[in-house]
Amino acid sequence: MMKKFGLIGFPLGHSFSKSYFKEKFDNEGIEDAVYENYPLENIEAFEELYKNDPDLKGVNVTIPYKESIIPYLDVLSQGAREVQAVNTVCLCTKTGKFVKVGHNTDIIGFQKSLEESMPELADQAIVLGTGGSSKAVVYVLEDLGIKFTRVSSSGAEGAVSYNDISPEMIKSSQLIVNTTPLGMHPQTEALPAIPYEYITRDHLLFDLIYNPEETEFLKQGIQRGAKTVNGMNMLAYQAEAAWEIWNR
Repeated sequence: MMKKFGLIGFPLGHSFSKSYFKEKFDNEGIEDAVYENYPLENIEAFEELYKNDPDLKGVNVTIPYKESIIPYLDVLSQGAREVQAVNTVCLCTKTGKFVKVGHNTDIIGFQKSLEESMPELADQAIVLGTGGSSKAVVYVLEDLGIKFTRVSSSGAEGAVSYNDISPEMIKSSQLIVNTTPLGMHPQTEALPAIPYEYITRDHLLFDLIYNPEETEFLKQGIQRGAKTVNGMNMLAYQAEAAWEIWNR
């Protein structure tokens, strides 16, 4: 039997997940699995997707459904429940019953990539954005004991606005994480509106975007000697964690 996996979100033109898993299956000789993109114009279509395809065993979830998929699931893992965001769903049969279990492997992906890139962790961080991905980032920062300020363009509770970012905030925050889609292909010229002139070689700029590999946000850091990291390693770590979940 061919096991099916895939990615849901909309649009999906920017996603590397399908090519990542195809390469993984080819390299590891996995012949009984396929991974497809499922662009869903609305989250309600998720039910029709899995009901019409019993071979579908799991999906990754991307923008804009990491939070809105939760009501369609039966169970959440501890991490997904705490951050209230899901990026991996296991369509499992447990004790003879079909269940839809939501997980958040962004947590694993971000933590591994951060610790790899920043062996001496920052004391203070700025998190740009307040969506589903940012919740995984904040979860990790709290777990690692890193203080942080969340920045929102939509007036999210507990966050400051971009206009509130002061030179002192930039100078005292060695880690700045972009969790917004600003700069993602095809709108590659966009970038978060922060005072980049105060960034130095003591900073690490971490962009969850992986396409393009070098966003305008990261270019601003490179110009000022900062260390920069894109989302590619995070993608790989979270994808491997998802594969493990699907094959338990």
